[in-house]
Amino acid sequence: MSLDSYVTLGRSGLRVSPFTLGAMTFGEDFGWGSSPEESRNILAAYLDRGGNSIDTANIYTNGHSEKIIGDYFAGQRALRDRVVIGTKFFGNLYQNDPNGGGPGRKAIVQQLENSLRRLQTDYVDIYWLHNFDPSTPVEETLRTLDDLIGDGKVRYLGFSDIPAWATAEAATIARFRGWAPIIALQLEYSLLERTSEGELIPMAQALGMGAMPWGPLKSGFLSGKYSSATTGPVDTTRAQMVGVPSEADYVVIDALNTVAREVGASPAAVALAWVQGRPGITSTLIGARRMDQLDANLNALNVTLTEAHRATLDEVSAPALNFPANNNKMLARMLQFAGATVDGQASTISPRLQSSSARY
Repeated sequence: MSLDSYVTLGRSGLRVSPFTLGAMTFGEDFGWGSSPEESRNILAAYLDRGGNSIDTANIYTNGHSEKIIGDYFAGQRALRDRVVIGTKFFGNLYQNDPNGGGPGRKAIVQQLENSLRRLQTDYVDIYWLHNFDPSTPVEETLRTLDDLIGDGKVRYLGFSDIPAWATAEAATIARFRGWAPIIALQLEYSLLERTSEGELIPMAQALGMGAMPWGPLKSGFLSGKYSSATTGPVDTTRAQMVGVPSEADYVVIDALNTVAREVGASPAAVALAWVQGRPGITSTLIGARRMDQLDANLNALNVTLTEAHRATLDEVSAPALNFPANNNKMLARMLQFAGATVDGQASTISPRLQSSSARY
């Protein structure tokens, strides 16, 4: 696989690389990101490898991330049109302005205009709702976004970190009203965070949305820096923000490190390859503060996991999913008479149904 092994994002004609370059680290405004020069080098290296999908947000490094991307593509209109740039709205950058952020019409329009100014472009390819606001009518948000698509300022719509029920409601309303559809979801997903398998990923598959995981290395926990045998401080500038792995995390981390040694790849590359190979996943977000981190992440393109290795990682990281998944497993025996499978596994008929089914 390579970065130019493009895949369509959800039920759309938009083609993106299997790994999307996340730009949350562009800019040093929060004390742990990349300098503008290093950010430009990372961006150039990603594009040189055939990558075409870039993700940022208005709130990343207080807008500096968008500006760095905009400065890179300034005066290169032809190059800008060859890439897919996504940015997000919701975060409020203006103190004491109640309409400075959020998903209301006034807020959305001004956030987009400011993002376009920083990105130095006439349009964004994907405009992502970055968070959930239960107080704003979803119809207001969707109609505003549909208008922006009609104006040519936005090409496609995505939801990020929105509950499954709210996303499904929005997708249904958009379809019934003939408004622009939600083609993709961003969600946290990794060997240490698999709860999205309960509802979000199955919903995305059913409704034709591409799933774009963020945090596939779980804030560096799966990068190879950690193991249960490691003592002393770990080289990470975000340690105070992300904390340290738990005992349960180390069980998964140690298993990942073992598989990585057997495969002959870094733990980061194996963790990314595992995520990208999971059902329903379209393009995985990768981030890097340094060029060597980008190279390490892109090495995942060359990793092929055996069924045995996947089974090991699947088992050690299996999430404790609640309703509906576990409840469905309990119903498996009663569904046999209809030839049903549950969670991809053939069900078996219960003795009680077997003895009575001939009556009907």
